[in-house]
Amino acid sequence: MINEAMVKLGKKRSVIREIFEYANKRKAEIGAEKVFDFSIGNPSVPTPQAVTAAMERIIKETDPVKLHGYTSAQGAEGVRRAIAENIKKRFDFEADPDLIYMTCGAAASLTVLLNALINRGDEVVIPSPYFPEYRVFAQKAGADVVEAPCREGDFQLDLSVLEKALTARTRAVIINSPNNPTGAVFSEETIMALARLLYKKQEEYGADIYIIADEPYRELTYGAFVPYIPKYYDNTLVCYSYSKSLSLPGERIGYISVSPRIRSAGELYAAVCGAGRVLGFVCAPSLMQYTVEKCVSVTPDVGIYKRNRDLLLNALTEYGCTVVPPDGAFYLFVKSPEPDAYAFCERAKKYELLFVPGDDFGQKGYVRISYCVETGQIERSLPAFNALMNEYKK
Repeated sequence: MINEAMVKLGKKRSVIREIFEYANKRKAEIGAEKVFDFSIGNPSVPTPQAVTAAMERIIKETDPVKLHGYTSAQGAEGVRRAIAENIKKRFDFEADPDLIYMTCGAAASLTVLLNALINRGDEVVIPSPYFPEYRVFAQKAGADVVEAPCREGDFQLDLSVLEKALTARTRAVIINSPNNPTGAVFSEETIMALARLLYKKQEEYGADIYIIADEPYRELTYGAFVPYIPKYYDNTLVCYSYSKSLSLPGERIGYISVSPRIRSAGELYAAVCGAGRVLGFVCAPSLMQYTVEKCVSVTPDVGIYKRNRDLLLNALTEYGCTVVPPDGAFYLFVKSPEPDAYAFCERAKKYELLFVPGDDFGQKGYVRISYCVETGQIERSLPAFNALMNEYKK
């Protein structure tokens, strides 16, 4: 008998992927220029030249046997040391290379970490809206998922709601800032309040509660300060990916960083290594590890994303849309002009506008618009957006 839960997941892809595949089909039918695909977070900013140059140099100068061979299961020592030194330099935080585990991107980081932490029946609290795969990853690890809605006005954490979500079974809280899908950056005041709450609950329940800080969008901000959560709360584990910051989503490279301030950091790291072994997530791609080692300090040019954000945000606001201005990432979270966001998305297809309903993100009545596209696509799409909103004005 095959696993029916896996059959169900395989037959129903994530709503993001469904719309992305629909977009590819429409582009083949009518031409890519006529389809306005805002579905997926695939960076449109070119990979920094320093990264490409480093990769070329590594390929030319490295012994092929080493280049294409296995590294240590947890990652090459050089890249782990470079990442730890970069964390120390950027955040004045005592990262330890022996507590860093290289992964195939943020998805692998989250999957490994949840399997390292969770025993069946534990709870994982996820502020909503959230990236839909959090639920999939947490449930597969054996956790019960508890949603804690953010404040709708600004999508900051609602600490009173989150406190009610915490129980003696809570093992972890997933914090994603800058946030997918809202673009919200949780303020330092918010993170400090969250830390105080979790310290209080740990003492009350006599058990550790961990923050899993999922940070693939950390570098994509528009002037906002992004607190480095391990400095505020000891029991913090960071999941990082270079997919967005260095425009390398197809290369699948990232890491887990276990805070040395965790009381049982060594044991927890051993659990991470064990989970990586069980899941088969050992020895992340060697070429990408060596590339990260050389490019650990490279940062992206967010100017294009900011231009896209401002162009789309100003136009949609003019057309009558309700949008909370994002401080990071490359998404607009737009209130649907009708209660059913799926119906709104279907109506938008008449104009070849493709975006994602917020229901799967844990927030009904909204849609996510991904603006990591060519600026020309946004400019061409504006008449379609205007026509769509005019239907609702009538």
